[in-house]
Amino acid sequence: MALPPPRTPQVRTSPSGTSPSGTSPSGTSPSGTSPTGIPPAVGARARRTPARRLADRGLFFAETLRTFRTTGAVTPSGRPLAQALAAPLADRTGRPRSVLEVGAGTGAVSRVLAGLLGPEDTLDLVESNPRFARVLAADLRADPRLAVLGERVGLIAAPVQELDPAARYDVIVSGLPFTNFHPDEVSDLLARYLTALRPGGRLTYFGYRGTTRLRAVFGSSRSLARHSGVVHVLDSFQRAHAVDSRTVWGNVPPARVWQLSAPATTPDR
Repeated sequence: MALPPPRTPQVRTSPSGTSPSGTSPSGTSPSGTSPTGIPPAVGARARRTPARRLADRGLFFAETLRTFRTTGAVTPSGRPLAQALAAPLADRTGRPRSVLEVGAGTGAVSRVLAGLLGPEDTLDLVESNPRFARVLAADLRADPRLAVLGERVGLIAAPVQELDPAARYDVIVSGLPFTNFHPDEVSDLLARYLTALRPGGRLTYFGYRGTTRLRAVFGSSRSLARHSGVVHVLDSFQRAHAVDSRTVWGNVPPARVWQLSAPATTPDR
């Protein structure tokens, strides 16, 4: 059975419609707001402590050892990578936008996305790992950059395959480790993303540089064949839909970010 549409999120930051920081869901406050709907003072208070950043890295490392296939990273995305993934949000459309992040982890990219939202934009976070989902659920209430959004942000603690098939988004950011999956799974995921985008919507995702060489040295023949199949699938979608790609050398490890665009018009929409 499909989950409810994402705009009825499983986790609400504030049932009363007011966030813990005293702002409304639209991001207004007595002292005014920034263009993103987040009070300027919040940014200064929102820096995560070294202890919290270390805890997030520790959780990622532990989950990588436990569930490498679905986690795929030993540390949360760095800010340069998060900014590259969020790049489509820099273009204002003049209308409310719906944003989906799949594989939100501990929220490193989510917080950057939140800072780029307009006052009527919405953000849905999908995280199927229950340990990451618990961290995100707490941050939706406690982290000022997320809590200020009120009911405009929702957490869906389930696989992306269980989203309502009728849901449509303007921007989708995927943090899933495609090269850990089987080619058919990657093809299905990319097709699902493009179907879930509104005409002209953007999908961003990344892959770490140098993985092919590492697998050639350390991987089995079966792993190499699977990886080659995934690369073929990604190449096919990139040739058909890519509008931009860039390497973020400042990330650890360096990562290449791809931006794909859904067709401007489709017969069934």
